[in-house]
Amino acid sequence: MAHPNLVFMGVCGCGKSTVAELYAARTGATLIEADGFHPPENVAKMSAGTPLTDEDRAGWLAAMADRLKEGKARGEAMVVTCSALKLAYRDRLREGDPDLFFVFLDGSRELLQARMDARKGHFMPPGLLGSQLATLERPNLATEKCVHVSISLTPEQICATVAVAMRRFA
Repeated sequence: MAHPNLVFMGVCGCGKSTVAELYAARTGATLIEADGFHPPENVAKMSAGTPLTDEDRAGWLAAMADRLKEGKARGEAMVVTCSALKLAYRDRLREGDPDLFFVFLDGSRELLQARMDARKGHFMPPGLLGSQLATLERPNLATEKCVHVSISLTPEQICATVAVAMRRFA
């Protein structure tokens, strides 16, 4: 059996894109950046420092679920970056691929804030970290296909940790 498709999830600044790019390159999977599925209105809202609502996210999550469903039907191996902050959002993504596996990139508020403050050229302003942390529903390891990984590890260490976890699901 092939490895399940992965979603690298977590709040802004946790390193989703960096780690997912590395993992996709190492595994030959297609990298799918959820940020690219946001409509212009969502990007404008976030750029202005306004948190998205569930209503704002509905179309974005539907587009992501559709992409997952299409890829799964083709047998495409996919590595996805998506905040997937709430269980309902993860469940919506699972409508596109019921076997989806989540990698929760977890870290302290201080480390996340330092990363947000240091990054340049991203539409997500550092001020939105608080709203993302408030929205976050941490995945339940007992009920969700998920592994928690500390962002205090290097991207290479995170990828190695995920690779070991995936061997259990192969």
